[in-house]
Amino acid sequence: MADTLKVTLVKSPISAKPKHRATVEALGLRKLNKTVELPNNAATLGMVKQVQHLVKVEEA
Repeated sequence: MADTLKVTLVKSPISAKPKHRATVEALGLRKLNKTVELPNNAATLGMVKQVQHLVKVEEA
C-alpha cells in the first residue's frame, strides 16, 4: 500500500453540504482540478470517503 494519496478536486463543492465543503477545504483543495498529496492514514481516508463524490483519488 502506498504511503501517500493524490487527491484531486473534480466537482465543485458549492452545492454540497456545509460539512462536505469544510472537509474539502481541510483537505487543502481550494480550486477545481487542484491536486494535493496527503498521507495515507485513517484520518485522511475517512475525509476522502466523506467527499468521494467530489474528488478523485490515486495512490502515489
